[in-house]
Amino acid sequence: MKQQFHPLRRIAAGISAAMTLFLAAACTKENNTPPPAKNTGVKTETVTKAGGISVCYVEVNSNSLLNTGKYTLTTGGQQLFDIAIIFAANINYNTATHQAVLYNNPNVSAVLTNKATQIVPLQNKGMKVLLSILGNHQGAGICNFTSRTAAHAFAKQLSDTVTYYGLDGIDFDDEYADYGTNNTPQPNDSSFVMLVDELHQLMPGKIISFYYYGPAASRLSWGGKRVGDMVNYSWNAIYGSYSVPNVAGLPKSNLGPAAVDIQATSQSTANSLATQTKNNGYGVYLWYNLTSTDKHTYFSGVSNILYGSTVKYTP
Repeated sequence: MKQQFHPLRRIAAGISAAMTLFLAAACTKENNTPPPAKNTGVKTETVTKAGGISVCYVEVNSNSLLNTGKYTLTTGGQQLFDIAIIFAANINYNTATHQAVLYNNPNVSAVLTNKATQIVPLQNKGMKVLLSILGNHQGAGICNFTSRTAAHAFAKQLSDTVTYYGLDGIDFDDEYADYGTNNTPQPNDSSFVMLVDELHQLMPGKIISFYYYGPAASRLSWGGKRVGDMVNYSWNAIYGSYSVPNVAGLPKSNLGPAAVDIQATSQSTANSLATQTKNNGYGVYLWYNLTSTDKHTYFSGVSNILYGSTVKYTP
């Protein structure tokens, strides 16, 4: 089934005029990774609720990540969203060094560099904040690394970013790579497995999630290793539908078969997807495209089913 893209999803992959945060190790000194992380000031609350977790992607080119922290359960007071995802950083391709490069457009960079006001407040509420990674039409993606050395080099850029900005993990999204552009390789069976393996080793205890879509979705095992044994979560990528990600190794509690576009999926569909999620024993519900508009009534329909509570909005 073809991905139902919201127009905003194309923005993150299309911005080209901004600085590259991290280049591969062969690049010049001024382009190396940041200095060691500073104290982020995070004082995380323990927030638990029955009924699984809710995950929300935010298009930070046009909306504030902080909107995810404005919704709480009326009963119990827990946050509606357990994981907020910054959408999105990109994988660029350095044609001189033939290496994948982590790229943050100005809006993503603004969220990261202002972590004290954009990220830490959410973490202080008990939420986790991830950075989504996807292609940028340059031929580089998560599915065409041809050696473990290359996979490690990019994983190191990701782990350094997580450490420096005090993030809780990385989300992989295999879209917009345009494999083959700039004479880059086509997807192979080992790439994504090697990348996840390297990242898992570099940042133990952090979250790795997989947006179940693209070439990577059919390349989840290689060399005796399974992506499902190394990532924490995977969720359906087709908004308005119910489809269980086929990620061997992940239990039901860590899979999200329901996915909704907050701006496009009807209330009845969102409620139906929540009912299926609960009845079938899955533990993740995925939301996409949260804006500044108060949506607590819409969220309450799903929350009543998953958590037995309506949702309160605090601007």
